[in-house]
Amino acid sequence: MRRKPATVRIARWSATHPWSAIGLWVVFVVLCLFLGGAAGTNKISDEESGVGESGRAGRITASGHFTEKPEENVLITASNGGKLDPATARQAAAGLTGKMRALPEVESVGTPLPSPDGKALLLPVTMKGDAENADTRVQPLLDASAATEKAHEGIRIDQIGTGSTAKGLGETLGADFEKAELISLPLTLLILLVVFGTIIAAGVPVLLALSCVGAAIGLSTLASHVLPETSAVGNVILLMGMAVGVDYSLFHLKREREERRKGASHLDAIEIAAETSGHTVVVSGTTVIVSMAGLYLAQEATFASLATGSIIVVAVAVLASLTVLPALLAKLGRWVDRPKVPLLWRLTMRSHESRVWPVLLRPALVRPALTLVVSVGALLALALPALDMKLKQPGSDDLSRDIPVVQAMDRLTSAFPSKGTVHQVAVRAPAERAGEVEAALKTLLRRTEGQGLFAHDQTPTIRASADKRVHTVAVGTPHSPRSDGARKSLELLRAWVPQALAPVRDAEAAVGGKVAQGVDFTGHLEDRMPWVVGFVLLLTFATMALIFRSLAVALSAILLNLLSAAASFGVLVAVFQHTWAEGVLDFHSSGAVVSWLPLFLFVVLFGLSMDYHVFVVSRIREAALDGAEVRDAVRDGITRSAGVVTSAAIVMVAVFAIFGTLSMVEFKQLGVGLAAAILLDAVVIRVYVLPALMTALGRWNWWPGRTAPAHRGEHTAGTDETRQLRLPQPVRASATHDGQGPGYGQGVGYGQEPGSGREPSYGQQEQPCVPQQPYTPPSGYGPQGSYGPQEGWTQPGQPGHDGRPDPYQR
Repeated sequence: MRRKPATVRIARWSATHPWSAIGLWVVFVVLCLFLGGAAGTNKISDEESGVGESGRAGRITASGHFTEKPEENVLITASNGGKLDPATARQAAAGLTGKMRALPEVESVGTPLPSPDGKALLLPVTMKGDAENADTRVQPLLDASAATEKAHEGIRIDQIGTGSTAKGLGETLGADFEKAELISLPLTLLILLVVFGTIIAAGVPVLLALSCVGAAIGLSTLASHVLPETSAVGNVILLMGMAVGVDYSLFHLKREREERRKGASHLDAIEIAAETSGHTVVVSGTTVIVSMAGLYLAQEATFASLATGSIIVVAVAVLASLTVLPALLAKLGRWVDRPKVPLLWRLTMRSHESRVWPVLLRPALVRPALTLVVSVGALLALALPALDMKLKQPGSDDLSRDIPVVQAMDRLTSAFPSKGTVHQVAVRAPAERAGEVEAALKTLLRRTEGQGLFAHDQTPTIRASADKRVHTVAVGTPHSPRSDGARKSLELLRAWVPQALAPVRDAEAAVGGKVAQGVDFTGHLEDRMPWVVGFVLLLTFATMALIFRSLAVALSAILLNLLSAAASFGVLVAVFQHTWAEGVLDFHSSGAVVSWLPLFLFVVLFGLSMDYHVFVVSRIREAALDGAEVRDAVRDGITRSAGVVTSAAIVMVAVFAIFGTLSMVEFKQLGVGLAAAILLDAVVIRVYVLPALMTALGRWNWWPGRTAPAHRGEHTAGTDETRQLRLPQPVRASATHDGQGPGYGQGVGYGQEPGSGREPSYGQQEQPCVPQQPYTPPSGYGPQGSYGPQEGWTQPGQPGHDGRPDPYQR
């Protein structure tokens, strides 16, 4: 007899040892969180995160081991935005200076500096301690500024700096994510409640998804000591974990319920779900992991960190669906369908075939060529705006102007442009040439004088490392980071720096800063994108071809996912590069898409879209294995999978759309892009493009096979096409439970079933066996499989058949 698949063996062990499986999962999650918390997070440093010349500038600066003290800029302006009264401003600055110097968190307070237009006064303050945790120690300074403002009528005092800016943005953005989490969980539960009609069945996927997120966060923290972690990893893990965690549980639960409705026992239903939906989950998870692994080819630390976090959470979600989910279903038994929500329960348990889906599929099945042309044409039209996609790094300009700290930053950079956009020049040379380096940098600074592309409100300060080997100087520009003026000033500075340092032998110089990082990062991605895309396409094609044994299925999967990704990119460009959606989504258009997003979005979409594609094509293939014609197989496969795929898509779209409500434009773009892609994939691709393509291809779908794939079972003359499960005759059992299966209490048991491996007995007392509805398994469960007709079994309706009790009802 054919050995059962690993998914079935794991599910059976978990279902027959539920407390052991559940306990092991709890230990696993707790251990991941504990070890992750104990190890701490290894964050990406400046020298690790940069690429190109800006990355080289960061590494040169880091090699100087400069002591970075947290700095605060206290800006005094008129409360009405007009002319500042000098006497009042000086009085406020003097009072604030005394308060600041008295604080234990303050190291020094500088001399007040008036702005060139006389409308502002700047008081520089240097804090003690490390810049990394300055936001946790800056509150006393903010209190002093607020008290001084209150004591002097007619002035406004803003504080912008290392600690205050991080604190202000952290509170605003943290509140955003808390709101997103508070909305996403109840919304997901509500959707699942509509899907299942019962509270417990709706709660199981959410509970599992949350446990997966927790375990993945702990594991990613451990992994950060091998591949340093970016701060966005936690958000990505939450986003991906809730999406795939709920989806995978949903696939499994829906199939298990479907098989129980057909008459299968609880244990049989769990095993069938493990062999069908469990196999699909493994395939889907593998495709997502393969896609995310393509980010490593970007050769950039942030992408490597995002890939690691995503791969970990997907792998954990697959593991949960194969191990602890069957144990939960076995332990809950019929309680998984309790408590029932009356109206929703009746809707979810309707046994008749849906009338909606056959109508929706009719165009694709009756006129496949025409439907294919129209639907593909519509998606290509949506993709057209993507040809005009512009990429830019996110910055302060992308933040909502309603955030108080952002408004303060705007006032500071307006009065003192050198505090805004800054280019960082870094030079490394032998210590004996320190004098030559300083002279060269002074020559460079003189060359910027009189140039409108550079700021002149303050004289730049040249810093030297303790060993005199590294020198840095910050050159400001009055233009915003995204402007053409900032880019031109960078180009000019990068041309002048080599000229200024040409006389200095063995000198290495580079220009970095926010503008330079954006330019270099975008250029790096453009160079690496073909490698990443090619890797993802090639490995996904190979995975699909290996799983479905069909090059046609693999090729069509690649083409359809490329089509949905292109259409989602078009939607992204149409929404965010223009201004028409600003009021709807509450953002300020930068006229560009965040530079890191297209590549990340592509690999995520390619992986997640395969979830639905694999699930739907698997159901179509089941029907084809059962001998159905291609048109009937397509109709049956899509109709039978419609409920679970639609439910999963709704959950994903809802979770992703919530990210579109956040303040940061990069998360808005990520949420809208993912939601649009999943919606297009689940509706347009699945309802029109996929069925029309498969119907048009006919038996070529399974190329290079001759026609449809061969049956796993063997059809013999006179055998019913449905291949109903032949059940054993019940026998009177008097032996006690022998450990080969679950103990089910007292009642009628079964003798040894040839080839079944099940030998439970049910105690001493004889009870009549309650007949059940004959069970019709999904296609593919033939004599060589685990559930097909085997020697010694009797067909329902034949002499000796008396049904089989569901052990989980006891």
